[in-house]
Amino acid sequence: MAANNPLGIDKEQAFGMAETEMEYRVELFNRLAQTCFNKCVDKRYKESELNMGENSCIDRCVSKYWQVNSMIGQLLSAGGRPPM
Repeated sequence: MAANNPLGIDKEQAFGMAETEMEYRVELFNRLAQTCFNKCVDKRYKESELNMGENSCIDRCVSKYWQVNSMIGQLLSAGGRPPM
C-alpha cells in the first residue's frame, strides 16, 4: 500500500485536495476571462463577433496572465521572495 501512496494521504484527503485545486482553477479562469474581457472588449457592442484588435488584445492579455501566474507559482513553490 505504501508503494501506491507514498505520501500517506487517504482517499478523502486526496479528494479534498483535488476539489480545492479544481475550485482554484475555476476561480483563476473566471478572473482571467473577466479581466481580459473588461480590458479588451468595447462596452458598446458594434458587432456580433470580436474584431481583429479585440482578438489580438485578448490573446496578449491571456498570454501575459498565464506568464505572471506561472512566475508567481514558481516563486511560491520555491519559497522565494519576489525581486524588489
